[in-house]
Amino acid sequence: AAADAGFAAVEYLFPYDVAPDEIARRLERNTLTQALFNMPPGDFAKGERGLAASPERFDEMKAGVDAALRYAQATGVKRIHLMAGLADRADPRAQDAYRRAVAYCGEKLAAQGINLLLEPINARNMPGYFLCDFAQAAGFVTGSGLPNVRLQYDIYHRQIIHGDVTMGLRAYAELIDHVQIA
Repeated sequence: AAADAGFAAVEYLFPYDVAPDEIARRLERNTLTQALFNMPPGDFAKGERGLAASPERFDEMKAGVDAALRYAQATGVKRIHLMAGLADRADPRAQDAYRRAVAYCGEKLAAQGINLLLEPINARNMPGYFLCDFAQAAGFVTGSGLPNVRLQYDIYHRQIIHGDVTMGLRAYAELIDHVQIA
């Protein structure tokens, strides 16, 4: 459907219910590029929205990186989003867990030539999401010290969180690797 509508690239939340080789065949058959997908978020059906800010889930998050890399190898994707998860953004343990996850994922993906994307998500649609502010996200991007850790700038989330989409684009242009319009 994306190719028929004239798109050259696709993204979707999670590829993990379809075999990597099957996705690769569909991309090739339709002359599409895989633009982006998310790392495994935990149990999405049960309300989990990522594992990165959960100190006790680090090993599970690491396994998710390995799963994402299997799909990256098959699809050729060059951007993978790390979902932060539900946690109090003021909690030092959650902050440390998130920094640790970003460092681990950033280094692991860099070795494969893949950018790690961090995306602030608004609290209206996802109450309790750890990464819910663009300045906070920018701080994690720059604080990582890794050139492949970048900002995923979703126009919809920016408008709900802060408004002033254009000024936000200007302010974070150097950090942005992917723009979404939802």
